[in-house]
Amino acid sequence: MGNNLKDIRKQISSVLNTQKTTRAMKLVSTSKLKKADEMARRSKVYANKIVSVLGEIKAMASKTDSIQDNPYFANSGSETSAFVDILMVTADKGLCGGFNINTIKEVNRLIAEHKTKNLKVRLRVIGKKAIEYFKFNEIEILDSVVGLSASPDYQKASEFINKAVEDYLNGVTSKIILVHNGFKNMISQEMKVTQILPIQDISELEMDSTLEVEPNEQENEILNQLANKYVEFSMYYALVDSLAAEHSARMQAMDAATNNAGELAKSLTVAYNKARQEAITTELVEINTGVESMK
Repeated sequence: MGNNLKDIRKQISSVLNTQKTTRAMKLVSTSKLKKADEMARRSKVYANKIVSVLGEIKAMASKTDSIQDNPYFANSGSETSAFVDILMVTADKGLCGGFNINTIKEVNRLIAEHKTKNLKVRLRVIGKKAIEYFKFNEIEILDSVVGLSASPDYQKASEFINKAVEDYLNGVTSKIILVHNGFKNMISQEMKVTQILPIQDISELEMDSTLEVEPNEQENEILNQLANKYVEFSMYYALVDSLAAEHSARMQAMDAATNNAGELAKSLTVAYNKARQEAITTELVEINTGVESMK
């Protein structure tokens, strides 16, 4: 009985130490989430402005039909390449619930979907967890980066996506798709699948436009520059958005782990007290039995 009590005490101590660790990790993730969320908010303002200006320039170019031959906006119906580039973002670390695996599942779904259309998918991966998964399953990765999802950098993000853009503009691929698990709010994330090229979902010119640009022979060049900036910033924003979602998911996972550790500690404490009472009762019975035998 004594050994049993000792084992339970060790278990309780171990669980309480684990609870301290998960509580500390939750606090760290909460702090990092606030910073990442603020970064995402600032980035979104800039991204919305790029989309607004790009939409206006596109509308102006449409008046002269120059948009029809622009590779950034080419109709997907004119696809000639059998290859599609899928860019994905996951975390470098785990302990964040289903954050990474949900992104991987979505990419696997897209691969299967394009396979039915006789299109071959090329993977460009950011994040250690996804890289490890695809390597373990012997799925070819065309390009990979570790460390960028944990510390988003605009220059590195641009270099990463511009490799895919170059292949698209040269006709090697017919489409570029970006997949990441994005930040929705403090307690939830949402899967985001965006077709980067050809660009589709850009708002048209609004009635209250304040952009003072008149159509001219350089409009296509301006459009290309803005389109490239839009593509680069889309990649960067996905990294920032994914980082905020990662910290949100990890905060939730650590909160759940902390609560579970607390419940387990309570359960073990009850078991310890019960075993201790049984030991005391057994000792009292043995003492009474000894006294009775001496009479």
